[in-house]
This record gives sequence, structure tokens and C-alpha cells, in this order.
Amino acid sequence: MEPEKKAIFFDVDDTLYDHLQPLRGALQEVIGLPDDFPYAEAYHRFRYYSDWLSDQEGLSAVPEPEAVERMRRRRFELMLKEFGIAVEPEQAAALQERYLGRQFHIQPFDGAYALMHELMEEGYFVGLITNGEGAHQERKLEALKVRDVIPRERIFISGTIGYAKPDRRLFEHVSKQTGTEARNSFYIGDSWRNDVVGAVDAGWQVIWFNHRQAEPESDHQAHYVAHNYEEIERILKGVLSPARVL
Repeated sequence: MEPEKKAIFFDVDDTLYDHLQPLRGALQEVIGLPDDFPYAEAYHRFRYYSDWLSDQEGLSAVPEPEAVERMRRRRFELMLKEFGIAVEPEQAAALQERYLGRQFHIQPFDGAYALMHELMEEGYFVGLITNGEGAHQERKLEALKVRDVIPRERIFISGTIGYAKPDRRLFEHVSKQTGTEARNSFYIGDSWRNDVVGAVDAGWQVIWFNHRQAEPESDHQAHYVAHNYEEIERILKGVLSPARVL
């Protein structure tokens, strides 16, 4: 009997590359924050407010542009307020503009592409699932030269599909489009709310890429936890049985 196809999908933002660096650069350039500012903690709160405001605004996978821009500015204001820094709306808009521009000058984490190449050479089905507006995420993928590694048809962007993580329908759509099964699929991502919750609810196995030492945000259980790509590789090698050659 032919082995079932095993699939490994990766998140993009803060899983494939360091999402903190564009934020750090924007904060330093626009409001002059020093090198010893707690950027990692600020990043956690920035991501929290991104998700919280998205919920408050009722932002879907294909949201209204005005609502998105309002969320993007407001998250800077709320995050910085926690650190005793008040910014005017104009400054928040400038921070968002600089942050956005820096997102297209990014590099993949060490070991990420080498692992993907190795997995595909061994016959595993490898792809990407990412939240975000289609054109915006496409520009990031171009900057990362992702398509030198992953074929276009294996890249799934919420804004072009109509479902966004943690909606399990996004994962179900991916399974249907790729001919893979949830029970044989692994998802690797950094966000508890989007990646762990979404993939677990869809019946996938999850490797939580917790390289920022975050805390779980629900009663969901990640199957595995990794803090760098060496650990991700060790986990996958330990749990994957011989692959089905495609």
C-alpha cells in the first residue's frame, strides 16, 4: 500500500523571517527610541493590539481598507502608551509608513530554506500559509525570494482566499487544494492565536515556533515547541515516517 502524503506548511511573518526588525527600525527612525528600549516586549504588545483591534474592527480576510489603516495606526498608539510614550496620530501614521517600507527589506531566518529544500528532496509536500492582504504579502514573498524554494501553487494567502487564520476553513481549503489530509499535515508558526489555535482546530499537528518565549493564550495544546530552526528540524526528523515521493 502506497504511503500517504505528508505535508509541512510554514507561516511567514515572524516564522520565515524576523518580524521584529522592521518594527525596531521604524521606532528608532521616527521617534528616536534608544537601542536599550525593550523591543521584544514591545513587539509582543504590538502583535497583541494588531489582533485585538482586528477583532474590535471586525476585520475579515478581505477587510475594508479604511478599517485596516485605522487599526494599523491605533496599534502603535496603544502599544507605546504601555511604555509611557504618547504619540500623535500623525506620528502613528509615520510609524506605520516606515514600518511598512521596512517589511520589504527582510531576510529569511538561518536554516529556514535549507530545511525546506531538504524536506522536499525527501519527498515531503512543503508550502506556506500566511495571513494578510494579497498584494502586500506577495511583495514580502518577493523580497524573501520565496519562489526560488516554494512553487507558487503551494503558497496560500488569506487575502486572496477569503479566510484568515485562525479560521479552520483556511486550513481545510489548503488541504482540499493540495490533496493532503489534516491528520498527515504539520503547521509551523509563531502566533498562538493564529497558528496554534487555527491549525489545532483544523486537526493538524502543530510545531509552535516560540522563539520569543511567549505564553499560551488558550487551552489549546501545541504538539511540539521549537525555539530555532535546528529544533524544528530535529522535531520533524523525529516524527516523520518515510515520505511519499511526489
